[in-house]
Amino acid sequence: MEPADKEKKQESKEEDKEEQKKIDPKKVLEMQLEGIKLDPEQKKMMEDADPTNSTEFREQTVKLLTQIKEDKGSKDYKVAKKMQSLTPLYDSHDFWDSQPVPKAYESYDEESLDKPIDEVKSVSDISKDPIPLPDGFYFENVDISEAAQANEVYTLLTKHYVEDDDNMFRFDYSIPFLQWALNPPGYKKEWLFGIRHVKTKQLYGFISGIPVHVNVRGKSMNMAEINFLCVHRAYRTKKMAAKLIREVTRRVNLHDIWQAIYTAGIVIPKPFSKTTYWHRSLNPKKLIDVRFSSLPQGMPKARYLKMLKLPKEPSTKGIKKMETHHVPQVHKLLHDYFKQTLQVYFEFTEEEVKHFFVPKDDGVLEAFVVEDP
Repeated sequence: MEPADKEKKQESKEEDKEEQKKIDPKKVLEMQLEGIKLDPEQKKMMEDADPTNSTEFREQTVKLLTQIKEDKGSKDYKVAKKMQSLTPLYDSHDFWDSQPVPKAYESYDEESLDKPIDEVKSVSDISKDPIPLPDGFYFENVDISEAAQANEVYTLLTKHYVEDDDNMFRFDYSIPFLQWALNPPGYKKEWLFGIRHVKTKQLYGFISGIPVHVNVRGKSMNMAEINFLCVHRAYRTKKMAAKLIREVTRRVNLHDIWQAIYTAGIVIPKPFSKTTYWHRSLNPKKLIDVRFSSLPQGMPKARYLKMLKLPKEPSTKGIKKMETHHVPQVHKLLHDYFKQTLQVYFEFTEEEVKHFFVPKDDGVLEAFVVEDP
């Protein structure tokens, strides 16, 4: 073999290695659609999708998923659920498309995994001034421990926070619950804030952040947990939610923290984890009567109520309400379990375990332990 041929062969091998390191969004999509029988036209759409052009690949994928949903989703519940979780990943998002978050339609290198998405910055790079708001509005910290301000947040959330598709049910977090959730050990008062109107002083938007210690695949990191993002429905056209997110990011960055964790009831790009809520109805008759839930198909109401009826006594021996003296053992049990079973988990301190798990008289939470007699 000539030297030039050897060099070409070596270059080809290097290129193959580089390609293997790339995460191909087309292959990821094929894996996600595995088990769904595509017709010839849909197969061709999949073959023609070109992942090297992210814009065209996204548009082609949206068409494919829409067609699958219309063709098979109406007949197959599992396919409909799959499309419901997949389609939003390829939709356009005015705010998230401008943010340094992973996109389902873009390829990336394996070497970029477990590394910061955004460019590395320092606190000196962060502006000390709040981001600009429309005329007539301003940011202000909210002291959730103060009764009047806590009531303002409660009222905003009760009337304008997460609700179901039919606008029948909405979360109703009590004031003691909000104070418990937002005032953990080490909380930052400037991470709890909202948007007020200059003239009325009314609270029209709110967002919260609390400091958390998160272990990501063996690496311990300081992060912010972002929650309770809410904007009054009359002001949602002013893009206040995006402004609240940008402002809380700025405030978190000023503490030299560059990662945050957050959850959403909808699919936004690009989740690294998802979960299903599992619950047991304690008063199924009431829930059915108010149409929060419904009877399983073909099951008589009396049988359903009997099935969910609780026994008079717990079947677990040694179960009792958690108390402060249990904190060290609970802390160790939690940490050991998380470490053995999860790739991403909170690293609670004993002080945080006491705050978040020991029941209080306000009825915010119940926690139980099983003692060895």
